[in-house]
Amino acid sequence: MHKNPILRVCTKILFAPIILFGLYVQFHGDFGPGGGFQAGVIVASAFILYTIVFGLEKGKKLFPSNINLLLLALGGIIYGGVGIASIFLGEEFLSYNPLGSTPQSGQHIGILLVEFGVGLTVSNVMIALFNAFISFKSGKAS
Repeated sequence: MHKNPILRVCTKILFAPIILFGLYVQFHGDFGPGGGFQAGVIVASAFILYTIVFGLEKGKKLFPSNINLLLLALGGIIYGGVGIASIFLGEEFLSYNPLGSTPQSGQHIGILLVEFGVGLTVSNVMIALFNAFISFKSGKAS
C-alpha cells in the first residue's frame, strides 16, 4: 500500500480538508450536530489515514509521539481547568455562568473551551492508540 501512487496523492489532497472539516464540526457543534468528540475523531482520521498510506515512520515524523502525548494531556487540563475556574469563581464545577460578563456569554465561552478540550483529548487518544496498535503489530513498539 505504501507504493500506490493514487493512494499517496489522494491522501495528500484530502489531508487538509479532513482537518478543516473536523475544525468546522468542532466550532459549530454548539449550533448543530457535532462537537468535541466528533471533531476529535475526524481530525484523528486524517493522521491515521496518512500513517496507513505512508507508513508508521512517516506518520510519527509528521506527528511525533511526544507532541501527541503533550496535546492529549493538554486537552484534559483544559477541560478540568474550566471546571476548576468555575469553582474559584464561586460556582459549581463546570458551571459556565461566571466565565463571561453575562451568564449567556459565560455559557458560550465554557462550552467552547470544554468542547475544545474534549476534541483535543479524543483526537490524540485515537492517534496514540492507533500508533500503539500498529507499532505492536509491526514489532516496532516505542
